[in-house]
Amino acid sequence: MGKPTGFLEYERETARVLPPKERIQNFREFRIPLNKEKQKLQGARCMACGVPFCQAGLMIHGMASGCPLNNLVPETNDLVYTGNWKQAFSRLNKTHSFPEFTSRVCPALCEAACTCNLNGEPVATKENERAIIETAYAQGWVTPQTPRVRTGKTVAIVGSGPAGLAAAQRLNRRGHSVTVYERSDRIGGLLRYGIPNMKLDKSVIDRRLRLMEEEGVKFVTGVNVGVDLTAEQLLKQYDRVILACGASNPRNINVPGRDARGIYFAVDFLKQVTKTLLDSDFEKVPYELAKNKNVLVIGGGDTGNDCVGTTIRLGAKSVTQLEMMPMPPAERTEDNPWPEWPKVLKTDYGQEEAIAVFGHDPRVYQTTVTEFIKDKKGNVCKARIVKLKSQKDEKTGRMNMVPVEGTEEVIPADLVLIAAGFLGSEKYVTDAFKVKTDGRTNIETKNGQYATTAPRVFAAGDVRRGQSLVVWAIREGQEVARAVDESLMGYSDM
Repeated sequence: MGKPTGFLEYERETARVLPPKERIQNFREFRIPLNKEKQKLQGARCMACGVPFCQAGLMIHGMASGCPLNNLVPETNDLVYTGNWKQAFSRLNKTHSFPEFTSRVCPALCEAACTCNLNGEPVATKENERAIIETAYAQGWVTPQTPRVRTGKTVAIVGSGPAGLAAAQRLNRRGHSVTVYERSDRIGGLLRYGIPNMKLDKSVIDRRLRLMEEEGVKFVTGVNVGVDLTAEQLLKQYDRVILACGASNPRNINVPGRDARGIYFAVDFLKQVTKTLLDSDFEKVPYELAKNKNVLVIGGGDTGNDCVGTTIRLGAKSVTQLEMMPMPPAERTEDNPWPEWPKVLKTDYGQEEAIAVFGHDPRVYQTTVTEFIKDKKGNVCKARIVKLKSQKDEKTGRMNMVPVEGTEEVIPADLVLIAAGFLGSEKYVTDAFKVKTDGRTNIETKNGQYATTAPRVFAAGDVRRGQSLVVWAIREGQEVARAVDESLMGYSDM
């Protein structure tokens, strides 16, 4: 695959990125792809290794190694190298539902498991994937795949995130009649409102949705299943129901002063920003949310980084991002060998922008909030923070992060965004369908299966596995589609 000596002859090269101070002037995507000839050379770097972990999708020590969708990575890289773009799209399309999404937002598990990582830089598989799918759209190769025959079976999907969309796509193409219910005003779930536009332009989602509608998928927005529509009504109307409503129960920070105004869950804040932009066709930017404010982001993950990038675009006076855990090492440690996921320091686009604007990394490690302080009007104005250290719990033997005495300090905070992750499913949904949940409030299914404890009800995505990546949600959507198909037809050819 690729050129046998390509990884020795060509350096890794990815899309050009607009300078931070230029790109923060708007909410548009800021990556400028390579031209076709340069992209071919990136395909040439695929080294024909004997065991391509890039496509394995294995779990090693609790971490994914390689693509969970089992994309045919060496094959598509080779086809990029030889310029066979249509064949590359054909191979990618065999395993992937939405490469236009993951090629923008995935952390590239395939690249982390690339054999080139052993002695150099990995193959730019994520960039190759984006080049393939965007070429396919430009050439008109991505067309509606309408089923020739309908089975007469009906499926309702609750939630329109990547898991729900992947399940809808596959079940509809199989010939079942699929309706997707979304409680928000637009389809897409966290793709739409949880990921900022500069990271995933919403026109990319709309482009795919138009295709799915042409294929026959029906979308219903503004309906909150379990409130506006009962579980009984849904099960009476449809042969099967899939719960793909995400792990949408945000983890709170329960400290004194939490009731102050100006404290938001991160996804609620990001949704408000994106909705304002979309409602006004990008004519109105909600600067009033963060302009000239000292912003405190609690949480060091992707959502926290998105909050940093978003508030900088809204004119924040300062941005501080708290992370409870220690700073990761710059390189792999001996106990984190390839092809495990590399637990190393990553500086994402939001942090890059903060460094450019404020002159320093916004992240403060091993630190948490102990109190929010209000002004006379009840608005948050400061936060009391404290350093943490790792300490073994004598009863359980587990290592916990505990406060370090004498390290408390007070910092300004006019806007606080809680990006501390999610706890699992929302109770009103699980109660409505009478499905069991596990100790983490995820919907319970048998190991490796998708049927819930309630008859004719299935679950997939974050609502089943807990907070995870878009690529895992797509895989879950594909697999639950097969499970539902088998339950309806007695077999599945998916």
